[in-house]
Amino acid sequence: MRGNIVEQDVDAVVNAANSGLLGGGGVDGAILRAGGAAQLDARRALKDRIGSLPTGQAAWTDAGDMLARWVIHVVGPVWHSREDRSDLLASCYREALRVADELRARTVAFPAVSAGIYGWPMPSAADIAVQTVRTTESEVREVRFVLFSDDAYAEFARALQRQAP
Repeated sequence: MRGNIVEQDVDAVVNAANSGLLGGGGVDGAILRAGGAAQLDARRALKDRIGSLPTGQAAWTDAGDMLARWVIHVVGPVWHSREDRSDLLASCYREALRVADELRARTVAFPAVSAGIYGWPMPSAADIAVQTVRTTESEVREVRFVLFSDDAYAEFARALQRQAP
């Protein structure tokens, strides 16, 4: 869907975080702002507990002031033309669904992980996201890909149609 991930009424939103967990631009900054002081406090507590979050892994915090109950943080890989890091990008989606299952979240909203400042080409990001979510066993009943731009929406719509069951 085209929209703003911080406005989603779901159990969990997925944050395209950086490994430091304390905010950045794009989705990460929007979630931090929307979650308010409670989201910042939750991130600080998570950082104190685990240190940094490795690329491809996931961890959760309370969502703070957002409609969602939880934020599942993932650190996507930076795209590089000479190194295939698609397994790390797929891991972000698998790990987020694993954490969602641990939380018993049934509705999850994902952004286009790594497709912003990390430079992952949107067509490839969409294909990996859709394929990984479709092939990962999970108790999550509804996954939303919430895309901020028309271009991202078009690529995810293409990937969804291309990989239709």
